[in-house]
Amino acid sequence: MNDESIIELFRNRDEQAIEELKLKYGRLCFHIAGNILSQREDIEECINSVYYDIWNRIPPDEPNDLRTYLCRIVKNKAIDKLKYNSAIKRNSQFSVSLDELAECIPDTRQEDISAQKLAKLISLFLRTQDERHRKIFIRRYWYGDSLSKIAEFFDMNEKTVATYLFRTRKKLKDYLRKEGYYYE
Repeated sequence: MNDESIIELFRNRDEQAIEELKLKYGRLCFHIAGNILSQREDIEECINSVYYDIWNRIPPDEPNDLRTYLCRIVKNKAIDKLKYNSAIKRNSQFSVSLDELAECIPDTRQEDISAQKLAKLISLFLRTQDERHRKIFIRRYWYGDSLSKIAEFFDMNEKTVATYLFRTRKKLKDYLRKEGYYYE
């Protein structure tokens, strides 16, 4: 079933919409949540919470790209669950990748920065990068893949992946600085 049909099922409040969403994107949701959360129960709880949220959001939301819309919600829910689970301790690989990214991206909650504008600038920046660098960056910071998983996926050395990510973050920081985002 295509995305438009699934969205139409949500608009009509047809419970089959959730089943179709699970069939089409269940594995992707599990992958994203699994890269952030370590316990299977937490992953399943997160994904079920996502399905509930989407049921309540469509309508009024009208996503242009259901896959991206779903991935964003899964990622945010999983991060919220991770924060809840690790309020005292920080031991997740995903926390490490977020810390890496925090070195070059300003915190939109503490400054007068539009998160939407910042996201658009990051997207524009990534389009200027060659395909391999862009995909490695996305695998690390969107999907939350570990360095070893990325290295295996691209048939590379882990240190090479770390170097690619370091250089891309440095370029991103310089790009954002040129766009008026000064962050140290």
